[in-house]
Parts: sequence; C-alpha cells; structure tokens
Amino acid sequence: MTLQVALLRGVNVGGNKKLPMADLRAFCARIGYGEARTLLQSGNLVLEAGKLKGAALEQKLCAEIEAEFGFRTEIFVRDGKALAAVIAANPYPDFAKADPSHLVVVFLKGVPSDAHAKAMNAAREGPEQIRAEGRHVYITYPMGIADSRLKLPVEGTMRNWNTVTKLAAMVS
Repeated sequence: MTLQVALLRGVNVGGNKKLPMADLRAFCARIGYGEARTLLQSGNLVLEAGKLKGAALEQKLCAEIEAEFGFRTEIFVRDGKALAAVIAANPYPDFAKADPSHLVVVFLKGVPSDAHAKAMNAAREGPEQIRAEGRHVYITYPMGIADSRLKLPVEGTMRNWNTVTKLAAMVS
C-alpha cells in the first residue's frame, strides 16, 4: 500500500471553493479510496489510491471532485518518497528551523523553465528568497506572507514548512 498526498489548490481560502474536510474524507471513502485523512482545512488529503499515482490520480480526483462538489480545483499529488525528497532538497534549512511557518514550498505540475526561474527572481521586491528545485519552489517570507508583494509567474499550490513536514510524516 502506497499512500499519496493530494494537495487541492485554493480550497477553503478566502471563502472560495468551500469543501469541509469531513465531506472530502467521506467522499473519498465512498468512491473507493482507502485511508482517507486530511490535515487542516485547506485541502491537504492523504489517501491510498491503489495503482493510481501522479498525474493520473490528479486528473481522476479533479474530475471526481468537480462532479461531486460542483467546482474545479487543481490537484498536486506526491507520494512519501517525493515529500522526503522535498524536505531533503530544502535550500533554507536554518530558516526552516527558525521560522517554519514563513518558509513555503510551492508544488508545481512540472519543472519551471529557465525563463520562469528568472521571472520568479525578478518578481522579488522584498526580502524573500526564492529557489526552484525540480517541481518545487522554496520561498522564505521573513517579513510575513500577508505583506509580501511577490507574485509568482508559475501556477502551483503553496504549503508552509510545518504542513509539508506533517504531511511527510503522515505518509512515511
């Protein structure tokens, strides 16, 4: 059995795409996903999906959620090995220890191009640090996320370091 983490983008954020996590867990169990668990209220789902993995699971879950709940959300799937690699590749380990709620990982569908990597650094106006590593972007927000003017030129879903490490523990 391989547990997968499905990160739903923009769920329960700012009053958009309301989806109670209890409803999501019950829905997953009803349609045959095992071990369905959630973390927080922001679309962090751990489940056992049989042979479905990666992009295939992203597409299927996206379609199933849209059919059941009436809205479309992007979904980013990682397994335990991938989350362990995210943690190991963290270019800001000291920041992660000192201020884990202000270190975020942006989960992407693919590896950003060189042009996107340059655009991300050009978008930085404040003290944030940005580093792309594979399908992930690490960002430090020493002055807080809410006051940052940083706008990334890539689409993904963001989780803070505390959430990333808790999800990794759930699937390890």
